[in-house]
This record gives sequence, structure tokens and C-alpha cells, in this order.
Amino acid sequence: MRRKSKEIFIGNVGIGGEQPITVQSMTNTDTRDAEKTIKQILELEKEGCDLVRVAVPDKEAAEAIKRIKQGINIPLIADIHFDYRLALNSIKNGVDGLRINPGNIGSKDKVREVVLACKERQIPIRIGVNSGSIKREVIEKYKGVNEDSIVYSALEHIRILEDLNYDNIKISLKATDVELTVNAYKKAAEIIDYPFHIGITESGTPWSGTIKSAIGIGSLLLMGIGDTIRVSLTGNPVEEVRVGKQILRTLGLLKDKIEIISCPTCGRTQIDLINLVGRVEERIRGISKPIKIAIMGCAVNGPGEAREADLGIAGGVGCALIFKKGEIIKKVEEDKLLDELINEIEKL
Repeated sequence: MRRKSKEIFIGNVGIGGEQPITVQSMTNTDTRDAEKTIKQILELEKEGCDLVRVAVPDKEAAEAIKRIKQGINIPLIADIHFDYRLALNSIKNGVDGLRINPGNIGSKDKVREVVLACKERQIPIRIGVNSGSIKREVIEKYKGVNEDSIVYSALEHIRILEDLNYDNIKISLKATDVELTVNAYKKAAEIIDYPFHIGITESGTPWSGTIKSAIGIGSLLLMGIGDTIRVSLTGNPVEEVRVGKQILRTLGLLKDKIEIISCPTCGRTQIDLINLVGRVEERIRGISKPIKIAIMGCAVNGPGEAREADLGIAGGVGCALIFKKGEIIKKVEEDKLLDELINEIEKL
């Protein structure tokens, strides 16, 4: 059962409450180069990105937000550290959300200025605590970097905003360690009702980082924890969105594409199944149907093991059986398999 949380809106995208779990990413372009940043965001949109964040290291980057907003379709979040003026400039230039920790942007008066500007335009603030950014005194108090010191750090920032009567907030509590991240969110879920942005920070390359992120994010989602996700990978951010969407599909939280079930192949396989799966995957990429397709190497277990699939293939000797809901509907020569399967998919 999903954790009950407060609902907020970033632009027109709802986060928390009963809103669908969203996938977001962050550009790795120079934000000051508006055209290049727009180009990357449009690529992210094409992959299904719901929200996007850009780094705002200086005034020029904050000014570029105005042009970037004109060229994109999804809500834009400004990532800001230390300088409250960058937050004010970003808000003035039309940003939809802020990622800013109120405890590190200066005096209470400066925080109040940011909060008043956010209130005026209904702009949510994400408080983001990373295991590497906890203050020394907090680490000493809680005897190290652990779920207690991470959650306490978040509560410190939350209190600053709540003291200013501001609660349009979402929270992230990230670490590079999967177990620590999961434990921090579990602890926070018991005492905080704000929506959670979840992920494993700095998880690594597209190969190792995908595995690490899938385990961490997937574990939390299975517990009902998480309202928006970001897969942090060292590479093209489009891959982050692709992985994030697939995590949601795997857990049944997103049903927007065809799901492929395929066997690992064994000595019984007598068709080129590995090549066939790749070709099927390529052909169905643009088909948006919430159905399951099973591609199995033999007729011994194929239809039975994939009985819940809407359609499937069970390989034979130079041919294969096509089945629907576990029932065989036709026998097809290997060279015609792909076209026949696509034909059946289009009929559904």
C-alpha cells in the first residue's frame, strides 16, 4: 500500500497524494547555453520525462531559464546552492520548482524573501539531503552518517520553512549506499507527510548504476514509499528516464508499453531466439499498448510458462508456435515469425 503523503504541484504535474509516480531527470548541459539545454530537454520529453531539473550556478544561468521555458513542454526545476539571489532570479524568469536547502542560502531574511516569492507563484521547494552534505556537528551528534543524521538534517531544513508558514515542500534523502538510503526513507516516512523524491545518488555508470538504482528505488516503491523518482547515472540523462520508466513498468506502476517476457534460451532452443527478441523489441518500440508478449525458446514450457501473456512465440525446429493466452493459434516458419507476431499485436 502506498504511503499517504501531501499532494503538491510542480507546474501542471502532481506529486504525492494519489498522483501517479513521476520520472524526472537533470540536464548535463551548460544551462547558460539555452539552445543546447532545450535540445536535451526535448530528447528527455520524447523518452517520457515528466519533470526536468537544471543547474543554476550563476546569474547568467538564471537568466537563461526564461528562454528555456519557452522551448520546452514539461515543468522546469532550478537546482540552486548557497545564493538566494539565484533562486529569486529563477522564480522571476518562470521556473516551476526549486531544489534548494533553506539552511545554506543565508540569513532567515534571505530565506523569507525566497519563500514569499515561491508563495506568490505557488512554486514548491525540494529539500534535498545527501549523505555527503551533512553538517559535522550533526554527524558527531548521531555518531556518523546514518539514517538518524540524514533525517535530522532534513527536519532542520523543514523547520526553517515551516516557521515561515510554508509547506509546499517535497523531500529527498539520498545516499550512494542502497541500504542507508532505504533506511533513511523508511524512518522519514514515519514522521514526515511531505511527498518523497527518491533515488540513489551518484549511483554510477549506465550499467552498474542501473542495477544499483533499480534495487534501491524498486525496494522503496515496493514498500509504498516514493512519489517521484530520479535515476542518477554517469552518462546521457535520456538513459536515466529510460531506466526510471522501466522500473515503474516492472513494478506494474506504469502500463504504457508492451512488456516482453523472454526465456534465457537453453539446449532445446532451435531458432535464433536472441536475435528474434532484439528484432521484436525494435519493432514494438513505438507501439503503446499495455500488453505482454512472451518469446520462448521451445514448445515444452513456452505456452505454459507464459500463460499470462497476451501473445507469444514458442520455438520449434525452424518454426515456432504462436499462442494467445496460453492457447496455440498457429504454426509459423521461422523467417515469417516476426511479421506474424507484429500482425497479431496490431489486431489486439
